Amino acid sequence: MLFYNLNKPEEKVDFRTATIMGLGSEKGLFFPEYIPLYPESWIYNLDAETDEEIAWYVMNQYVGDSMPEKTLRGILEETISFDIPLFNLSSRISALELFHGPTLAFKDVGARFMSRCLGHFMKGENRTVTVLVATSGDTGGAVASGFKDVEGVNVVILFPSGKVSLVQELQLTTSGRNITAYEVDGSFDDCQALVKQAFSDQDLNKKIFLTSANSINIARWLPQQIYYFLAWKQWNNKLKPPVISVPSGNFGNICAGLLAYHSGLPVSHFIAACNSNAVIPEYLRTGVYKPEKAKATLSNAMDVGDPSNFVRVLALFNSEFEPLKKVMSSESISDEDTGKALASIYKLYKYQADPHGAVGWLALNRWLEKHPDESGMFLETAHPVKFPEVVEKFTGHSVVIPESVSELFEKKKTSSKMAADYQLFRKELLTVR
Repeated sequence: MLFYNLNKPEEKVDFRTATIMGLGSEKGLFFPEYIPLYPESWIYNLDAETDEEIAWYVMNQYVGDSMPEKTLRGILEETISFDIPLFNLSSRISALELFHGPTLAFKDVGARFMSRCLGHFMKGENRTVTVLVATSGDTGGAVASGFKDVEGVNVVILFPSGKVSLVQELQLTTSGRNITAYEVDGSFDDCQALVKQAFSDQDLNKKIFLTSANSINIARWLPQQIYYFLAWKQWNNKLKPPVISVPSGNFGNICAGLLAYHSGLPVSHFIAACNSNAVIPEYLRTGVYKPEKAKATLSNAMDVGDPSNFVRVLALFNSEFEPLKKVMSSESISDEDTGKALASIYKLYKYQADPHGAVGWLALNRWLEKHPDESGMFLETAHPVKFPEVVEKFTGHSVVIPESVSELFEKKKTSSKMAADYQLFRKELLTVR
């Protein structure tokens, strides 16, 4: 399979090249040249397949000849080497728990897959690649964990100062070695703008070899499909597909789900559950896409005012507004309602969600109230320990701290503070070795 540049369709590359490049020319995101359609005989018999076999079947469609089958299978075994359970809260609502990986967030799947792909592709290269990543919370920790000590790879992480939780900050600033973190005086959108500007700086790209580890990179974005298929494998009522509510910020996660849907995954409806950064809910209401400055919220990983991956969502629907609205709606949840949702989930189910999961649950709950014949799942994208003060405040119960998090508090934070100034960032990049 080839991937084309959404900003320059004549630019087409294979999976290896797209992974290494990260972005195409003119800041264009890569997109599959065609979308594979899986046979119903496979989709409705996933119970007979192992999780690893499902993962390979899906990802092999995109990776193809870019690496040997044995290598891809090995990468995927490591990618999903932890539980991804569908936890039933009630007869109508389930939580897909995506926080059982090493950094306790859904982004472990994409980061582990991409790091291993890039490590494989860089073998034999006599140059070092610098991986640039902007994070609004969980991406940085997942990337730091996934790429730590990967030969031939340096990682540079940008995060908005004061806008990530303590656990998130420790996860992305305590790895050391080939991981460098910059604390930017600004928002996630400012961090993302610096990354995009670096990729479009032709002179800089002649001096250092850059790629991205955000979900704009296909090797980060595409493997997120896997857990949607694993959720369907665990879904009890195959005659009535689920409504899926996805906490959404940069829209890579829900876009992967929509891609799986276009490949034949049975889904009744998608809900893009947003916080008060309501660019997409407004777009679906008015048909006008109007980026805004990101606002800080309790669900910080979704504090995005100009989601990069939404262009891929549009591509899936040929930029046709009405077909998109039939498949996906979007709900904006305030911080006040997020807090109430955290309390309600605990009161109803004795279940501690994180703020992002609470946004997903409330958006799903509102949909189900209007559609009493349906049932669904929300994606629980991070462990509540990443937001202990918020969760404890609204549930009235302390969060059990996993051993992996306890170890973080014994490590030394290493990061450099920086203004959201491209020329300053450019100088810093040239010093990373």
